[in-house]
Amino acid sequence: MKLTSAEANKMIRALKDQYRLLFSQEENVVSFIAATTENVEEVRPSYSYEETAAKYDEIERKIRKIKHALNVFNATTKVDGFDMTIDEMLVFLPQATDRLRKLSGMLAKPEKSRAENTGRTNIIEYEYLNYDLEKVQQDYDALMDRKSRALSALDVLNNTVQFEVEL
Repeated sequence: MKLTSAEANKMIRALKDQYRLLFSQEENVVSFIAATTENVEEVRPSYSYEETAAKYDEIERKIRKIKHALNVFNATTKVDGFDMTIDEMLVFLPQATDRLRKLSGMLAKPEKSRAENTGRTNIIEYEYLNYDLEKVQQDYDALMDRKSRALSALDVLNNTVQFEVEL
């Protein structure tokens, strides 16, 4: 079967939902209560441990197969316009987010600010930036642009490029 990454992820979510539903259904019939006046066999809910275990196994097998195919696809498919595979891109994006957060903090600082008086002295101290704000702004803008292009390129791959999944 051929799937895109987006379709594979949707299928994985659907299988996990099936698994949770099966678990809930099993919880309701795995044991039961009968009054001493009732015929236990007449009130026994229908349940087969073997059949249920086989259903769990099948769902788990499908999830493993899809995730493996997705991982192989991500590890071997290059992202257009970037010298990275999808797998590398999925590492780059959180790194870029962290770096952008750091650069944003640097951009928010004033070039000169009064230092907090610790009460040990009456001398007024100032804190000065030890970096070029323009350079930080350029790096921020460039990284933001690169991250945006990366996200767009990933969206295209995730929604258009198919790979084979053997279920």
